[in-house]
Amino acid sequence: MPAVLVIAAQDDWPTDRVVKALTDGGAEVFRMDTAQFPQELSLAGRIDARRGWSGGLTTAHRAVDLADISAVYYRAPNPFDLPAMSEPERRFAAAQARAGLGGIITALDCRWMSHPAAMSRAEYKPLQLATARTAGLTVPATLITNNPAAVRTFVGEVGGRVVCKPVATPVFIEGDQLKTVYTRRLSAADLADLRGIDTTAHLFQAWVDKAHEVRLTAVGERLFAAEVHAAGSAGHIDWRSDYASLTYQATTVPDATAEGVRRYLRRLDLRFAAFDFVVTPDGTWTFLEANPCGQWDWIEHATGLPLAQAIADELQGAS
Repeated sequence: MPAVLVIAAQDDWPTDRVVKALTDGGAEVFRMDTAQFPQELSLAGRIDARRGWSGGLTTAHRAVDLADISAVYYRAPNPFDLPAMSEPERRFAAAQARAGLGGIITALDCRWMSHPAAMSRAEYKPLQLATARTAGLTVPATLITNNPAAVRTFVGEVGGRVVCKPVATPVFIEGDQLKTVYTRRLSAADLADLRGIDTTAHLFQAWVDKAHEVRLTAVGERLFAAEVHAAGSAGHIDWRSDYASLTYQATTVPDATAEGVRRYLRRLDLRFAAFDFVVTPDGTWTFLEANPCGQWDWIEHATGLPLAQAIADELQGAS
């Protein structure tokens, strides 16, 4: 029987919603986390001249034949949980696990949401911006640099109003504390003292006047958009910094933006992405970024948009 392979952290409750939608629709589901391998998940894969990869993924409670997997939902699983061993042995074992288990799974010829190789490539913000521009979406003037002089030149060219944001993930751990680096508008004092810019790459972007922002969740060809309105000044700059001030409202997507989003997905071989747009007072949608593994469950809860069901439908080819 065809089966959907779900690869996600065991405690990821948005994935629970997708699994429920799949099983409610009669789909056979095998859920796993890479953290289960090799202690709770076993692999026996075989390929030969007569057929492609077959054999089993097995836990204490379930099993699936690789040949029966018709679709894979891949969403941020945890690292491998290896047995006790020395650090050199651990590095070696992790590389073997990645190449063996990961290699077989990524070789499956089936429907993907989305393939890890495509997702990994699509994480790069420079590629996101270039792809959005060539797909016909409006993008803000952007500079990525470690040169303070280039920053000052850029600020002058775009009229003085600029934000700075991380180029990669904004989250890091310091001590035992999880910290987030939010987008910030540069002040005159910031521009007068750009020490530290030369230590790594920084992303600077022209400020875009906003009526509100939009989180657009793309699931296959289907687009679900929600306006994000921030009541506070911090949330107006970066809504992630002040969730308590936010309100949401489902909205429609302009035809030209919808066409650009679909072109973007095709060019990066994605079946899912969470897009962030600024909507200006005159109604222009300006692309900021697109996360190939973005969060969506809180948008469904706030707006009623049927995102879990849409993901389940896409995995079953029913969208």
